[in-house]
Amino acid sequence: MRILLAEDDPLLGDGLRAGLRQLGFQVDWVRDGEAAERELRAEPYAAAVLDLGLPRLDGLDVLARVRRAGVTLPVLVLTARDAVPDRIRGLDLGADDYVVKPVDLHELAARLRALVRRAHGQPQERLQAQDVTLDPAARGVTLAGTPVALSAREFDLLHALMLAAGRVLTREQLEQQLYSWGQEVESNAIEVHIHHLRRKLGAGLIQTVRGVGYCLPRQAATR
Repeated sequence: MRILLAEDDPLLGDGLRAGLRQLGFQVDWVRDGEAAERELRAEPYAAAVLDLGLPRLDGLDVLARVRRAGVTLPVLVLTARDAVPDRIRGLDLGADDYVVKPVDLHELAARLRALVRRAHGQPQERLQAQDVTLDPAARGVTLAGTPVALSAREFDLLHALMLAAGRVLTREQLEQQLYSWGQEVESNAIEVHIHHLRRKLGAGLIQTVRGVGYCLPRQAATR
């Protein structure tokens, strides 16, 4: 799950990026509001963590601008501004959640997972497709109740496909969700991960739409 982190404090930003990566997120980190707006307009992130006290462009202005531009991804506001009017204004401008610093890293991760899940119309935490169950919090997958060992990339790819059940995702879209800045992507990486997932979870789980991409059948549901 690829997210954007907009935080100007170098120590906090570095800690959040490292911690969220350990919890399974792909994190791109920007340090000012103009960069945050530019990236949110250009890249298909699953969610964003947005500080309000950003240099060059205030976080609330970033939020207002990207919402006016039609950017709909979930935005979690992370700020030291704990006054009720600030929280109300942020929510009215389009924030989906609001957390006051300092924040527990595991709580932040749980809130992000919940925002992304709801944005995809998935009310429950565990995702189900055929006999495959995926637990985003535990980063675990079972097949007919038996745990299946997946690599980090395989898990992230399966997670992306299950969230988008019924929709075709192109190779480019999948690469954008799985890899953050500076990570090298082999030309056939997605195809290799798909092959491994089919070998471990069954050939019929992931469908290939020739010339377009990959999808899970629409009957994929939550549990």
